[in-house]
Amino acid sequence: MEKWDLYDNQRQVTGKTHIRGGKMQPGELHLVVHVCIFNAENQLLIQKRQKDKESWSGYWDLSAAGSALKGETSQQAAEREVHEELGITIDLSNERAKFSFHFDNGFDDYWFITKNIQPSDLILQQEEVADARFVTKEELENLSATGEMIPYFFLDKLFDLKNATSSHF
Repeated sequence: MEKWDLYDNQRQVTGKTHIRGGKMQPGELHLVVHVCIFNAENQLLIQKRQKDKESWSGYWDLSAAGSALKGETSQQAAEREVHEELGITIDLSNERAKFSFHFDNGFDDYWFITKNIQPSDLILQQEEVADARFVTKEELENLSATGEMIPYFFLDKLFDLKNATSSHF
């Protein structure tokens, strides 16, 4: 049974929890993390979701993602999700989330890191991840254009966001 902390509109923990799968009430928000892992060749690690996943089954996704568990910070959740889904350890202690996006049921934090790993280093979580590979900007754009990638609204800017240090490109 997966439990999540609930937040208010100001991203303050309310002290209430939610059990995954249950209906969230109006005003109840939770935290989701997404991790984008790039290599030294400026390629993005993406994963293919299993065909039996509840949402976006069979689609390519960013490197790792998931909901923060009760008591977890965004950083802890991002590190845990990468380890669970890809079998690798990352250290975000000197990093900040690149940006956060508010969605109907909560907050999406996006973490960007560069880490030199090989596909052979990955141990995929079979229940969730069917495949993983590195892609170039052009390959990502092609997966997006063919409808094989989850249609994040910023995919066309993802590689630019990696090196962004302000809100201006």
